[in-house]
Amino acid sequence: MDSQSNDKKRETMAKGKYLNPKADLTFKLVFGEHPDLVMSLLNALLPIAEENPIVSVEYQTSELVPENKGKKDSIVDVRCKDSSGRQFIVEMQMYWNEDFKKRVLLNASKAVVKQVNEGENYQLIEPVFSLNLINDDGFQPDTDEFYHDYAVLNVAHPERTIDGLRFVFVELPKFQPKSIAEKKMAVLWLRFLTEISESTQEAPAELLENEQTRKALSIVEKSAMTEAQLYAYERFMLSIVDERVIIEGSHKKGIAEGMKKGMAEAEERRIKERLQNARSLKENGVALDIIVQSLGLTESELNQL
Repeated sequence: MDSQSNDKKRETMAKGKYLNPKADLTFKLVFGEHPDLVMSLLNALLPIAEENPIVSVEYQTSELVPENKGKKDSIVDVRCKDSSGRQFIVEMQMYWNEDFKKRVLLNASKAVVKQVNEGENYQLIEPVFSLNLINDDGFQPDTDEFYHDYAVLNVAHPERTIDGLRFVFVELPKFQPKSIAEKKMAVLWLRFLTEISESTQEAPAELLENEQTRKALSIVEKSAMTEAQLYAYERFMLSIVDERVIIEGSHKKGIAEGMKKGMAEAEERRIKERLQNARSLKENGVALDIIVQSLGLTESELNQL
């Protein structure tokens, strides 16, 4: 990306009071560190019966390590379980690609497998819910619907289902508040994710009046961030613009292989840059826990420090 695009992005960031809650750092600060907020989000957006809501959650490691060595390791944004044992995975995806759909399937399957050890009863397996928020409309481009609920069901008799896995995809750009007006918290959380950005100078009154979204707004205020967090946020947002340039360039050429290669290269650059940023912060005396929190380092990346 050229310096002009970088300068434009920095200018936008300087205007508003808040940071974009969809960014990796801010999303995890809001929903990965505050059980009451992620619980509210899950109850609002997941197909959970009103008579059996989530009443408490316990965070679990976001790193889903495979049981067998040599298999693919993976990281999710937020992973937790409730008091009844139900498992929840929450992902925020800035741009859509088909590989993300397969990653969602892999991660949810891992969450099922990891519940039972050798010799244990299968009855110990609790349901896994995968909530995927997508800042793009490429998941289902042929419909205006923004909410997509997938379950394991009988093709000939859709009313017959197998409990245990549920996938929800939310295309944020298609969201219109009037479409789910009967679910107040769902509307508020989706407005929080779609209406708050670096250029927001004043949050909507409805978000400030609600206790939970008001708390979330206070977390993503620029003034609440440390210098290290602001630096990590800026690097992430600039890398997202880089990724968009690569994706759009690949689409214009009409070469699917080029898009995959470009995204792989962008991911590799992000990992290297994250490690470089971490080493720089460490050399400047920033505490290790703040570095891990700000940059979202994986265990393997932390070990490289």
